[in-house]
Amino acid sequence: MKVRELREHAKVLDFTPQEQVRWLAPGQLARTAVKAVLAAVFAGYSDKREVQKVLDAHLLQAPLGKPDAAEIWVDFVADVGDGFDATSSVAWTLAEEELVVPPAGQGDGFSPAPGDVRLSRGSLLVLGGDQVYPAASATGYEDRLKGPYRAALPEAADPPLMVALPGNHDWYDGLTAFLRMFTQQRSIGAWQTRQTRSYFCVRLPERWWLVGLDSQLGSYFDDPQLRYFEEHLSANLGPGDGVIVCSAEPTWLESVEKNADAFNALHWFDRNIIRSRVHPGSGERVPTNASVRLWLTGDHHHYARYAERLPGDPPGTGVPAPDPRRRQMVTCGMGGAYLAATHRLPAVLPLPPLGTRLRDKDDPPVEFARMGKTYPDAAASRRLARGIAVPWSGHWLPWRNPGFAQLAAGLHAGLFLLLCLLFALAEGDPRPVDAVRRSGLGDFWGFGAVCLGVAAALLVLGFLGRLLRRRKSATPSGPGVATARKAAPPSGPAVAALSQALVALAALAVTVAIPFPASWDGWVVLFLCLAVAAVLGAVVGSGVFALWVLSAKGGQVAEWQMSGQSIEDHKGFLRLHISPGGDLTLYPLVLETICRDWDVRDDPSGGKRPVPTGKPAVRLIEDPVVISRGA
Repeated sequence: MKVRELREHAKVLDFTPQEQVRWLAPGQLARTAVKAVLAAVFAGYSDKREVQKVLDAHLLQAPLGKPDAAEIWVDFVADVGDGFDATSSVAWTLAEEELVVPPAGQGDGFSPAPGDVRLSRGSLLVLGGDQVYPAASATGYEDRLKGPYRAALPEAADPPLMVALPGNHDWYDGLTAFLRMFTQQRSIGAWQTRQTRSYFCVRLPERWWLVGLDSQLGSYFDDPQLRYFEEHLSANLGPGDGVIVCSAEPTWLESVEKNADAFNALHWFDRNIIRSRVHPGSGERVPTNASVRLWLTGDHHHYARYAERLPGDPPGTGVPAPDPRRRQMVTCGMGGAYLAATHRLPAVLPLPPLGTRLRDKDDPPVEFARMGKTYPDAAASRRLARGIAVPWSGHWLPWRNPGFAQLAAGLHAGLFLLLCLLFALAEGDPRPVDAVRRSGLGDFWGFGAVCLGVAAALLVLGFLGRLLRRRKSATPSGPGVATARKAAPPSGPAVAALSQALVALAALAVTVAIPFPASWDGWVVLFLCLAVAAVLGAVVGSGVFALWVLSAKGGQVAEWQMSGQSIEDHKGFLRLHISPGGDLTLYPLVLETICRDWDVRDDPSGGKRPVPTGKPAVRLIEDPVVISRGA
């Protein structure tokens, strides 16, 4: 049965399966925008991190109950709490006791083949942020996260530990629901929650450490959090220890694309908490000789990996050869939310970035290069992005966002009335309906030419304004100096508004060309004219808006190309293995298609749970990545 049918069994399932969030549906867009604005405005007043210092704080150990373990499997999944089909498909894959996957680029993920890789279920599950969409609430967590994950693994012989860090969507209610879900020692199925704050530190085998940071909507690290890590992490680090740092967003990317200072907080944490500490006797800062070997994050709903450039690597943007000494920065936010694009990712990340005050703090600064494999790859990313403007793609903007076509229809009906009034004034007729009924296309061309001229003048003025802003913002480039950002592309909001006005103008031309009988009542003519404008607005107006979105080369509008489609397939997660001897191996896994058919069956606890009728195929995105513990 499908999700809609499963919803009829909500009482016996003890949760209500949800559809995928439609981000450009007018109602959803308005609600999310309001919550995002409120969260940004009141974040400083509702920040619950300062009060968390009254809660117990302790160091976690994984695997649970095995302090002398010589190895561990760890799963990392982020951006999970969206539609039931996608979230549950990933949850059931994570819950499998063992995954057998073909080598990268081989096999189909269904049939066993020579060279298959066997991956055990993680003894530790890390949720990397945004555990619920579109905004945090007790009901949202229950329906979009807890229910699906409890059903996927209701019991286990060796219950795994679950830890979570909050993303921006978890912060929209000030972290209230997040703390209730993850810090009260309540299990989610067989997964055990043991953290007591919105951040955590886990001691792993073979002198590895896992850190989860809470930066509160991209803000600073609070004092209780820093004291927690000074006590439980810095004080225990030894020479050669390796650290895995999980953050809620890839600020290393944002430091290149948006804000040069975005990475400052993580860089400061690395220098002052991990690489050094205050000596308890002298009060001087001394090196720990430990290092961050792997940075993990979600937030961007794709897979991308950046590897550290080592001395001796050839200059340029080429892909460095595999080397376990390289530090890695990995983004993998494919746990349930819509798929995001990868074809605009920068090739090289200078860290600390050019132009930031921390650039000279490291000697020498380092660069990270994007590796060859992303998911989706650049070609697939461009192809998928085009789907928002292609009606037969199955992901056309009006199809995937209920209410958008109706909004476009209403908007164009209003624009039509305005243009109709202006046309009547131009024709010297006091009654707009009579002006439309009595005129022909010959009378319309002059009015249309004036409208097009005004539109062209506005575009030229907007273009000149962008040129002036670009000239004012330009700065000389050079070592340590930030270069100017590109000017806004021509496909700005003004172009979107003008394109919709032109669609309304086309509707006026159509109605003027219709030979309405003189005997028809004016209200009938008005109704038919509005119907023509509404239909053209719903179909052509929506299509023109989708083309405008597709034309964007960057910024928020470019992100709508994928979020507006709410693509449910192409989900994935990371499986990590720390082996005896200390090496860490990273396996990036993807489910090309998700399960959309479910049965309701008995739960071991005596209730009911949804069970997939088929098993999604799992494959490696790229060859396993080996990371040595020592720097």
